[in-house]
Amino acid sequence: MAQFTNQAQLSYNNSVTNSNIAVGEILEVLSAKKTAVRTSYEQNGTVTYVISMVNSGTTPLNGLTITDNLGEYSSHCGPLTPLTYVPDAILYYVNGKIQNTPTVTADPFTVTGINIPAGGSAVIVYEVKVNQYAPLGVKDRIVNRATISGDCITPVNVSETIKTTDAPLLSITKSISPIPVAENGRLTYTFVISNTGNTAVEECDLATVTDTFDPKLSDLTVTFNGTAWTSPTKYTYNENTGEFATVAGKITVPAATYKQNKKTGAWSVTPGTATLVVTGTV
Repeated sequence: MAQFTNQAQLSYNNSVTNSNIAVGEILEVLSAKKTAVRTSYEQNGTVTYVISMVNSGTTPLNGLTITDNLGEYSSHCGPLTPLTYVPDAILYYVNGKIQNTPTVTADPFTVTGINIPAGGSAVIVYEVKVNQYAPLGVKDRIVNRATISGDCITPVNVSETIKTTDAPLLSITKSISPIPVAENGRLTYTFVISNTGNTAVEECDLATVTDTFDPKLSDLTVTFNGTAWTSPTKYTYNENTGEFATVAGKITVPAATYKQNKKTGAWSVTPGTATLVVTGTV
């Protein structure tokens, strides 16, 4: 509800007198809310936003426009935009029924041609990708703001805040050497675990690496980050089946580190890594 004031002036015989200040209110008929389907984000991930609009008036609202800042924030490099609209990833509903795709402009991100019937509702659903300008540290966030505007309405501002996924984000690669290996020769498997998340993997996370070696190995030696491991305190191995497993909680991986380019503002990620090496006789 928007309040306004008005005052009149009366002039007569070179005299001027002012009226009282009348106070009025305009009942805003358009209300809106913006939500993220998932309220956390990670590097190169996607986020789906939903803007819900309700027209409580008795007149249709036609030709509305949504302008979205895609999380723009200020930095020492100037304004940076951490989200990128995914082309064609938009849905438009009126009173719960799907409509033809509205007109979308990517830069700046605008959606035009939105119509809301009297006493009705409209919903816009769209997807964005987290780009290289998104901060990724613990407790970092993106505040995404949008404005809904049109003739004969007071612009409505909506916003939603999403936070970093403060958790490990692991991947693992496996390599073999030598290639080829002679019969009864020594074969080495190297497992490199990478963490692009902003949180380290600790013993309490109970991470494990399991594998079934084929061909089976015998006379195993195992190291983790260059330190020798012994069985069964650090790992277990069944020579009859080839089944190998680290003891839960013995795998730890440091968090990634993030650095922002002073010129471009783009963030780079250096994963935290851990290396498990298993060698045995074929």
